Formats: sequence, structure tokens, C-alpha cells
Amino acid sequence: MLDLSFYKGKKVLVTGHTGFKGSWMCRMLVNAGAIVTGFSQTPPTDPALFELAGIEKGMKSVIGDVRDFDALKKCFDEAEPEIVLHLAAQPIVRDSYKDPKYTYETNVMGTVNILECVRLSDTVRSFLNVTTDKVYLNREWEWGYRENEPLDGFDPYSNSKSCSELVTHSYKNSFFADGRIAISTARAGNVIGGGDFANDRIIPDCVRAAFDKRDIIVRNPHSTRPYQHVLEPVTAYLMIAEAQYKDGAVAGYYNVGPDECDCFRTGALVDLFCRTWGEGMKWINRYDGGPHEANFLKLDCSKLKTVFGWTPVWNLSDAIEATVEWSKCMRDGGDLGACMDKQINEFIAKSNWIK
Repeated sequence: MLDLSFYKGKKVLVTGHTGFKGSWMCRMLVNAGAIVTGFSQTPPTDPALFELAGIEKGMKSVIGDVRDFDALKKCFDEAEPEIVLHLAAQPIVRDSYKDPKYTYETNVMGTVNILECVRLSDTVRSFLNVTTDKVYLNREWEWGYRENEPLDGFDPYSNSKSCSELVTHSYKNSFFADGRIAISTARAGNVIGGGDFANDRIIPDCVRAAFDKRDIIVRNPHSTRPYQHVLEPVTAYLMIAEAQYKDGAVAGYYNVGPDECDCFRTGALVDLFCRTWGEGMKWINRYDGGPHEANFLKLDCSKLKTVFGWTPVWNLSDAIEATVEWSKCMRDGGDLGACMDKQINEFIAKSNWIK
């Protein structure tokens, strides 16, 4: 069970804190009373959730690049974290084709740099590296991948995250086998939610089209993906980091994804968005060929459920409703931080494994 009161007064370092997932993570940690330091480049999108919702209030935000070891080490030494959550990444598949060198430098050497800081630390007790469901060698089969399946992502983004996993495994075996620091990785599926403004992602594309009152362009309506609200993996990450802080025996490699019923074709996902948004929204199939991306991918999350008693809280319909609620709050000039807090509280109230 995730006990958010555990984080009160804990020193937590979050890399990639200015991103979509990092912003939701920091909001939860600050609300829980943690002493939060973030290390990241400037927000990767304009607009950015980190700025719109005032995430920086109540935490220390350090702007830097995980490829810069000296800057990262300086931040690390000043923060003296007990818990480190590594979210910093170049996360877009198509962008990885445009600039593979930057993608590998960020996703692989960034992981080496943060693990070096952890290795040299006297304070860290718990480290979690957040990767992706795309780390697996994708055979396009119908069943979910388990944590012991081969790692071999196809495109530069997916492959760089596979490498990030392997770097973590090597450091764990080489430097942390004595158990002094608990090390885990978490492989999450596609996330959606309010405040995601990334390019080349289907729900942000839907929201932009809704704001502009135009049809949604869908480039590949037949690909199947596991979709979950951003609070699903964020709370799972916090649960793993807390549990292994208390008992290093639970450290390991975990899939974090929705149940099979929430593996949707992209076209069906957009249909659900259009119905939830209303206002006459519709979409157009505009398949563009594009670079290689997997057509079918889902996770088997039995291990996470067995070890921690974890279960998904919101189904995809709930996740879309929350995304639309947040997006319309933004459109109408509402209090976005308050909207985030409302959704966090509703999510916790519905869960049977968060307190």
C-alpha cells in the first residue's frame, strides 16, 4: 500500500520534473509534505503544465541537463536526497529518428550520470528509474510482456530506454548488491492526462484540435496501445520507491500498465475522446506511413499486483473524462493547480491501496 504520509519530511530528488509526468509527480510529493528538489531542462513544451499550474511553489527547481554530470552532481550534493526518481528523458519516438544522438546521450548517459551520483551518495536509500513498455523486443503478439522478456527496443527512443534498463541492471549488480541502496525500474505504458502538450501524441493532438475547433487528424488509427491516466504510474512509482525504502527485498523490475480492457486501438480512443468532449468533435483518418512504430503492444502487470496488491484505479473512460475536465478548465481560465489537486484527491479516494 502507498502511504503518502511516508513522504512527509523525506528529501526527494526528481529528474525531469518540468515534464508532464514529472509535474504531476512533484505536485503529489509537495502535497504530501516531501522536501522536493527537481533537476531538469526548461519545460519541454510551450505551454507547459509545470508553469501553468505553479508546480514550482513549495519545491526547489534546478534547471540543468542530465548529460552534464558536474551540474547534476552539484544539485545532488546540495539536495542530499533519500529517494531519487529518475524521469528525465527524450520521450518521443519520432523525435528519436530526427536526433538519435541526442536521444541516446540523454536516455543512456543521463542514466549513467544519475546512477554515478547515487553510487557516490551517503544519503540515498531508494532509487527508481522510469523507463517504458517499449523496452521489450516487440514480437507483435497478443499477450502482455512480462518483466523477464528480452529487452530490445526497435527505434532509437525505445532502444535507448532498453539500454537505460541495462545500465541500471549493471549498476545494481556491480555496486549495490550489498543492498545498501534499493534499485528498481518501472516500465509504464502510454499515459494521458491534463497538461500533456507534447508533439506527436494522440490525446494532446485531440485537445489542440478541440481548442481550435477543427477535426482531429489521426495518422494510425489501427495501432493498439495500453492507455492509462498519468496518476496510475505516478502513484505506482511512489509506491515502489516507498516499499523498497522500507524493504530492499522488493526492489526489482516492474511493469505498470492498465488492465487488458484498456488496451485500445487509436481510432477507438479518439472516438471516446470525441464523445466525452462533445461540441461536435470528429476525426479524420490520415495515415502518413511515418517511421516504424509497433502496431500492438501491451504489458502483463501480474508482478506489480502480486508483490504490492496494486490494481488500476481509473479505467480509460475515467482517464479521458479527467483529461477533458482539466483541458476545459484551462480553456476557460480556471485554477489548474486546484483542478490537479481535485483529481489527485478523487483518485486516492477511489483507490483501495493508497492512503
